[in-house]
Amino acid sequence: MLSQTLVLLFRPFLRDRFLHILLVLGAVLTVFQTEKVTQFANFVDWNTIVTLLGLLMLTKGVEISGYFDVVGRKMINTLDNERWLALFLVAAAAVLSTFMTNDVALFIVVPLTITLKKLTSLPVTKLIIFEALAVNAGSLLTPVGNPQNILLWSRSGLSFLHFIGQMAPLALASMAALLVVTWVSFPSHALKKKESQQNSAFSKPLLTACVVLYLLFIVCVDLGLAMYGLIAVFIGFMLMSRQVLLRIDWPLILVFIIMFIDVRLIVSIGPLQQALGSIAGLPEYGHYLLGMGLSQIISNVPATILLVNYIPANALLAYAVNAGGFGLAIGSLANLIAMRMSGEKKIWLLFHCYSFPFLLLSGVVGWILLAWIN
Repeated sequence: MLSQTLVLLFRPFLRDRFLHILLVLGAVLTVFQTEKVTQFANFVDWNTIVTLLGLLMLTKGVEISGYFDVVGRKMINTLDNERWLALFLVAAAAVLSTFMTNDVALFIVVPLTITLKKLTSLPVTKLIIFEALAVNAGSLLTPVGNPQNILLWSRSGLSFLHFIGQMAPLALASMAALLVVTWVSFPSHALKKKESQQNSAFSKPLLTACVVLYLLFIVCVDLGLAMYGLIAVFIGFMLMSRQVLLRIDWPLILVFIIMFIDVRLIVSIGPLQQALGSIAGLPEYGHYLLGMGLSQIISNVPATILLVNYIPANALLAYAVNAGGFGLAIGSLANLIAMRMSGEKKIWLLFHCYSFPFLLLSGVVGWILLAWIN
């Protein structure tokens, strides 16, 4: 029993190639800066890590409760039109990503979508692309929607509701555009349904516990007591369902810890320090373009971790790195997760046909909105 538990815990670490790349990069950088090893713990924004971990636990709890499977089956039995089913799933992905991280929302929506391939005639590959775009657009609304927002929220000093108010204009504009494109891209005709499979078990007590713990956790984070909220969530799952703690994405937590360390090691390199030191002196449009551009090169989470050391955690930086989640697949880890989960090689090229126009749209609209807000 113990050996099976250890395998369940450590196998994901062995398979996570992105984590391995970060570890190798960190090891190479450490060789040239060995004196910084003792500072590694100080490099990590632990409030962000605690918030992310609590959300992962709560999300996995809802998933294990079987609630999403129940909702998915009812959805398939209710909607028999391809366009409306696509709109529902895209909207659901966006909504889920507002109170979960965008990555976690995909872990719920994409498997359900892949299941639909066996149940209906829905073009699943294209729909997964739209769901990836949806979680990027939806998650930018709230402080807990994605990792970069968690970091920016913790640094900004804004309340939960004030942060939402700051991000709402760009989120609404992006989602409106995505829903219009979804409407045009999926025809309005009846789906060919196949025989449904047996339903999974649903645990209402576990779902209820998750909802209560989620509300408690958000209140604790908003009051600056994230660690106490995490302890409450941990104890709750120890009592209700320990398998939740075994099945959450622990490698993802380590990925973000190593990201913090790697970024700080990178910015400590002599020649880069001089270049990075000039960031603060750039005009606002320079900050905006840099946030979007770096997101295309190193992904928007590392870009945020880097830039927040030189640029205030304000609306400009938040808009830039969230818009930067579109474009290249590497712009957001959510994009990579969705593409990988699809299992389709052709999805990569098709994804960029939709994603680059959204990068341009969100970037331009975001800049216009910033000028209007200010």
